[in-house]
Amino acid sequence: MENIFDLTGKKAIVTGASSGLGVQFAKALARYGADVAILARRKERLEKLAEEIQSMGRKCIPIQCDVTVESQIQQAVKQVEQEFGKIDILVNNAGVVSAYPTEDLPLDEWNRIIQTNLTGVFLMAKHVAQVMKKHGTGSIINISSIAGFVSFEGISVAAYGASKGGVVNLTRYLASEWGKYGIRVNSIAPGFFPSEMTQAFVDDPNMLAYIKSRTALDRWGKDGELDGLLIYLASDASSYTTGQNIAVDGGWLAE
Repeated sequence: MENIFDLTGKKAIVTGASSGLGVQFAKALARYGADVAILARRKERLEKLAEEIQSMGRKCIPIQCDVTVESQIQQAVKQVEQEFGKIDILVNNAGVVSAYPTEDLPLDEWNRIIQTNLTGVFLMAKHVAQVMKKHGTGSIINISSIAGFVSFEGISVAAYGASKGGVVNLTRYLASEWGKYGIRVNSIAPGFFPSEMTQAFVDDPNMLAYIKSRTALDRWGKDGELDGLLIYLASDASSYTTGQNIAVDGGWLAE
């Protein structure tokens, strides 16, 4: 029990690993001993991150992959299985957001967000689970959002909220269906963390004040404050935890 958080020998995939939380997640998994395949559309950023992770003494495979394209996912998963031999951990992190008054939201934009944030999670989980089933074990960690539980006053992100609400319930369904194969499926629902995706909010003093006012801890999340839950869900420490959607939000949902 002393080493229940140890990921030595584990093989992981992190999507959306070219920036923000994806970079943090990949590094955290590597620090705890996992070899990591990092997926995103921007290959040059992946290659830079791969060098950092390899300097930590871990194997790292950078793979250009658009999670809205099933053929690219199939090829990426095949490559990871060939090079690593197995897949123990999947972090479904890739996501996009944009703000429109809902009555002005273009259908193309709705489709882009749903396809990336929800369909991409489904497709990655579908193909990685087929590898995990062979070994009778695995942990899938979907990155949802508190936007999947509540709406945000004054922030028009209906498509994003709908996609993340879908991730919340997809997590439950996959956990129920795949538990018999030894595959656990959970989600992390972050509150507001600085990232490339939330930069517009960071740059808006009124938005900063609003977010602080709605958060029990009176601040945004900091780099690394999602790592503890990530490692818990990825490791044997959570061997009896599945179907859960856990918020790390500074108390937003408690307000």
